[in-house]
Amino acid sequence: MSASPRLATLAGLAVLVGTFVGGGVPAGAGVPAGAGATAGAGEAPQQQLDEPLTRAFRGLDRADEWELVDRVALDFPTYHPQGFALVRNRIFMSTVEIIKAPVIYPRPRNGYDRSPGKGVGHVLVLTRDGDLLRDIELGRANMYHPGGIDFDGRRVWVPVAQYRPDSSAIVYTIDASTFQVRREFRYDDHVGGVVRDYETGRVHGVSWGSRRLFTWRPNGGLIERTANPSHLVDYQDCAYVDAGQQICSGIAELPNARGGTYELGGLALTDLATDEIEHELPFPYFSAAGHVATRNPVALELDGSTVRLLAAPDDGEEGAGTELLVYETPR
Repeated sequence: MSASPRLATLAGLAVLVGTFVGGGVPAGAGVPAGAGATAGAGEAPQQQLDEPLTRAFRGLDRADEWELVDRVALDFPTYHPQGFALVRNRIFMSTVEIIKAPVIYPRPRNGYDRSPGKGVGHVLVLTRDGDLLRDIELGRANMYHPGGIDFDGRRVWVPVAQYRPDSSAIVYTIDASTFQVRREFRYDDHVGGVVRDYETGRVHGVSWGSRRLFTWRPNGGLIERTANPSHLVDYQDCAYVDAGQQICSGIAELPNARGGTYELGGLALTDLATDEIEHELPFPYFSAAGHVATRNPVALELDGSTVRLLAAPDDGEEGAGTELLVYETPR
């Protein structure tokens, strides 16, 4: 496909939140989030943290206007996108290929409210121009739902769960340079997204609808499971952005006055140690298919004094297909 002139310039951005893969940082480029010294065995990677982005995010509010500056059609099978990870000049995008959709039971069976369905999980590696570089298959049969993903400076962390609540999941990592997949641990609940804490090495996750928050040791030993104190949106995709902090994006489907529903989108900066919400705001912008932009994959980055948000809310078979949407707001 033809390159988007706007996105072709993004590889040299100074600060990134999310995940993109590639070789070294291009000459003259800034240092992206997740870049830094290589860690020793069993150590958390040394990181260039995103303090400028965190400060800029704290200054955002619902009065800010976001301009849609680019939209890039993804002209390959994208299925049902879930999460973004930015690794320099490339994008990792998790997505679910649904072969047989789950069916809600009239009453629970063996602790489940629906059938497992059937599908295939994928992590697609893209250029910023929207070209497909690699399709990494992660998950099949009953456990095929990758969720929100995160890059820790060396590896992309990917949860793959059953497509139903109160089920089970396996957390994998993908080496961002070699694309080698490694199974890290299994957990007995639906894990809808994970983030790796660069300082502690701990892994943080969310359940179905992000109603439960998890903290694990790197080997999967559970440290804490708590209720999510936020009831604004269900977190779909989170990224580590600062010392012990993450920015999460998500959606809530709420009733409207006509008996239907509408999609509320939002963003939140949270503290990983306390689960406290440090800053949050709505994101009332919509896709060609009518979905709120923060429905699924989202990544934020700072380019000078401009905050940029990348999103891919639409499935491959709806609206105009999956598009990479790029929004900006100046600070």
